[in-house]
Amino acid sequence: MLFGEILISEGKLTSDAISKALALQQDHPDTRIGMVLQKLGFITARDIANTLATQQGLAVIESGELPEFPILEDRVSPRFLRETSTIPVAEDASTLTIATVDPTNSYAAEAFRVLSSREVIVRVMNGDDFEAIFERLYGTGRTAMGQIVDDIESVDVHDLDSEDVQHLKDLASEAPVIRLVGLIIRRALETRASDVHIEPFENKLIVRYRIDGVMHEVESPPRRLSAAVISRVKIMANLDIAERRLPQDGRIKLRIQGKEIDLRVSTVPTMHGESVVMRILDKGGVPLNFESLGFEPDLLKKFTDILLRPHGILLVTGPTGSGKTTTLYTALSLLNKPDVKILTVEDPVEYQMDGINQIQVKPQIDLTFANALRSIVRQDPDVIMIGEIRDLETAQIAVQSALTGHLVLSTLHTNDAASTVNRLLDMGMEDYLLTTTVVGIQAQRLVRTLCKDCRKAYRAVPEMIEEVGLAKFAAPGSDVILYEPVGCEQCARTGFVGRVAIMEVMPMSDGVRSLVMRHATSGEIQKQAVSEGMMTMYEHGLRKVLAGTTTIEEVLRVTRET
Repeated sequence: MLFGEILISEGKLTSDAISKALALQQDHPDTRIGMVLQKLGFITARDIANTLATQQGLAVIESGELPEFPILEDRVSPRFLRETSTIPVAEDASTLTIATVDPTNSYAAEAFRVLSSREVIVRVMNGDDFEAIFERLYGTGRTAMGQIVDDIESVDVHDLDSEDVQHLKDLASEAPVIRLVGLIIRRALETRASDVHIEPFENKLIVRYRIDGVMHEVESPPRRLSAAVISRVKIMANLDIAERRLPQDGRIKLRIQGKEIDLRVSTVPTMHGESVVMRILDKGGVPLNFESLGFEPDLLKKFTDILLRPHGILLVTGPTGSGKTTTLYTALSLLNKPDVKILTVEDPVEYQMDGINQIQVKPQIDLTFANALRSIVRQDPDVIMIGEIRDLETAQIAVQSALTGHLVLSTLHTNDAASTVNRLLDMGMEDYLLTTTVVGIQAQRLVRTLCKDCRKAYRAVPEMIEEVGLAKFAAPGSDVILYEPVGCEQCARTGFVGRVAIMEVMPMSDGVRSLVMRHATSGEIQKQAVSEGMMTMYEHGLRKVLAGTTTIEEVLRVTRET
């Protein structure tokens, strides 16, 4: 099969993308189609390696299999290795294994066969891995970040006072600092990070990525460059670099690898300088379909039955970073039709959607949730989405909107569906209004999904099955097979790739309404909802554990309170 045909068959690209790349390749006939696709941002270096391996019937070499020291160093020049993009990676008495970025070029393999008088085994190498291993074995031994840092003048800038602002601004605008910050952001995108944390401490600067909800410390610049790096981020976000005593919020818009990327930037002053967090919003990377979010058919039916009602309030709840906004956007995409007018009030507007009027809250000019809502009700909408119900005033306007025939979608920070009722009552909402307007509540959390390439099956012991409650979902008399993470090249050795939601959907039934009017506890409300058929978040997690999607440890981590 041709290179492009393999990518299409694996669902990585469309035929339109291939056609676009082929048209561009005509202007650069010496450039391979894979490199053209990579420059357009359609595929990564890893995709190229996997596709070439499939095409040539070869295996891809993992980064953990690369040698610690050069092989045949005295017989092969680094120049030859660089020109052929090939590295010898293993040898024994009869064979020599080489890894190459371009397995279609047989010249390097033949040269190594003649040179070593041994059988040559060819493996395919990721282009990025080649650059890293070549630099480590035959170059200066410095990483990409280390080389950039070497280019920056050795000055101590972390204690600059107010009159040094211009100097700091000049330093932050120099090419090496720009490349350094760009490298930090690019690596975050390559590792699928959702947040970048740049944190100055007394003796070091720490950069950490949040990947699938878990923090990972990565290579960081030296402490002396903390002010330059942080100032560069603030300049990109149009923040005041002279103001280091107060928190600031901003936004960066970038186009990287053909994708539109938004970064929400937050700075806060700490003991040793400003701490910066960048939330990555990939406009093209959010799957707005319920199946990929984690909804099974029965849960989806229950949720859409509530969503498709003509009026009322539907609440999606959970802690920060639990995917509430993504669920709401997916719901809006289902409702977004030419005959439906949708207005949203958000802080901030995370993803822009065609056909939907989105309003950004600006408290500094008194454009609050409540004030914006008062205005948009006069805009004759059918559906209103409120980013978050934060206070009684916003809740009361949401109730009035629902009573006047609007469907209102919003989020709330609560632990589960039942406790949402108590939170609204505690805010001061009248119980009769709550039972009249709220039509359903969904609570959710995110669990990491196991890497399909390396997950390992094991037989669960009876004691564990009994303790965690798996027996309810397992077939009686049969072995319960679960999976555990291992770690491979595809998942960056973590054992997990991506996240999926586990959830509970609680319709506002007559039984639940009567308990709300009595101001019952959340435990009583949950017990009533379960008796009416609600699957709890924990039980939904167990279902995904049995399906091999995640692990029991992940479900316990996000559902069990300590």
